[in-house]
Amino acid sequence: MKQIVALDIGDKRIGIAVSDPFGDYAMPSETYFRTGDLFRDAEAVRGIALKKGAELIVCGLPLNGSGEEGEQARKTRKFVEKLQAGLEIPVVFTDERFTTRSARGDLHTLGISAKRDKKQKAVDALAAAYILEDYLAESKKRSKDMKEDREKYEEEDNIVELVDDEGNSSRYEHLLTFEYKKEWYVALTPERPAEENEDEEDEGDEVAIYHLVGGEDDEQLETIEDDALLDEVFAEFCSLYDDFEDADEASALEPDEDDET
Repeated sequence: MKQIVALDIGDKRIGIAVSDPFGDYAMPSETYFRTGDLFRDAEAVRGIALKKGAELIVCGLPLNGSGEEGEQARKTRKFVEKLQAGLEIPVVFTDERFTTRSARGDLHTLGISAKRDKKQKAVDALAAAYILEDYLAESKKRSKDMKEDREKYEEEDNIVELVDDEGNSSRYEHLLTFEYKKEWYVALTPERPAEENEDEEDEGDEVAIYHLVGGEDDEQLETIEDDALLDEVFAEFCSLYDDFEDADEASALEPDEDDET
């Protein structure tokens, strides 16, 4: 995982937080007190981030109640522009609305008074931690959604629908496309109904082996009429399939010699 540093950029102080090595949670780190010199402040914060091993910097962007950028957001972008000068790691923005208010509320719950807040400036580092937590949560959600979308696509893309001479269609799961004696073949198995319990033991899935003919733009599947050739091709399939799947699963497969699709 990337080591991530988050910044809560204010006019007087900049709260800093860091992620744990696995990107699971955020930890308040420290507060930088601004000098009023934009270049000096940007250089100092850049040094802090690099010292902490940052591979990514997340900056809170203060939006107004309607989600639009105002004067404070403009100031933040100006600071980040200077921060990025000579910096080779990426810097991203994330909505920071309500983070400071939440941080103050949590500190109050812990018994830290507003006066003590001003002295220790814990609220700034804690606000930066909230910014980072929001970013990590959103990143995990995006990764999960992308994984689910990819798995759904791969599952759907692995289904082949065949239509016979009478117009009847059947859905098959693609198992393997392979070469045997300079000819190409495709191994399919009937699609398992969605309501079928996959944990139930089967006597063995049927496998339909077809001869793949034609060019790239007009590929077709033809049945193998020669029983001896079918046996040879099926044996080759089992040998290849065994390389990718469990041996017991491969041995349970049976050739579907009755399929006329």
